[in-house]
Amino acid sequence: MEVDLLDFVEQCRQLVKQALGKHAGEPASGGFARWKHVVLHCFRLEDSHSYRETPNRLQYMTDICDALGLDPDNLPDFTTLYKSFDRLEMWVWRALLRVSAQQHPQSGHAALDSTFFDRRSASSYYRQRSGSNVQTLKVTTLTDRESLAVLDVHISARWKHDTKTGPQVVRRNADDLLSVAADKAFHNWITKYEF
Repeated sequence: MEVDLLDFVEQCRQLVKQALGKHAGEPASGGFARWKHVVLHCFRLEDSHSYRETPNRLQYMTDICDALGLDPDNLPDFTTLYKSFDRLEMWVWRALLRVSAQQHPQSGHAALDSTFFDRRSASSYYRQRSGSNVQTLKVTTLTDRESLAVLDVHISARWKHDTKTGPQVVRRNADDLLSVAADKAFHNWITKYEF
């Protein structure tokens, strides 16, 4: 499916500003507003190019630069983008996930599941620089059963049992849920919170 990048960037800009609220204009790093950094990361991922290629591509995309309020001759360096991605806190991504999930019709019926994400594919150089020796992450997702929109995500390097992470994810979204379907790993806590 082909995506019009300008429409994509404008829609991202709107969603990010809505998600970040009063914090959207605060500089994240490099003097640019936080919302610009988030939209640039979305643009980079949608167009499937590296951090180093991002400023080079933007230099020739004047419409996208105009939509972001960037001067094509004064674009952020690729190292600024790279570092800002690591500096953005989890609340930024969680707020963006919440706002983007609201764009889909929600049934109130959700599915809860956990899986593991292998980080061995990350470069060993990056892992050494960051001081991280985590090989595998545990990811718990809450997904709307009709629209398949991801409503919430919990990521942990410590593999807590599903009976610990499940309630945490469900409680964060309890106001919007009518029912939650989960596999047997989550079964211990359901009866506690049913009444």
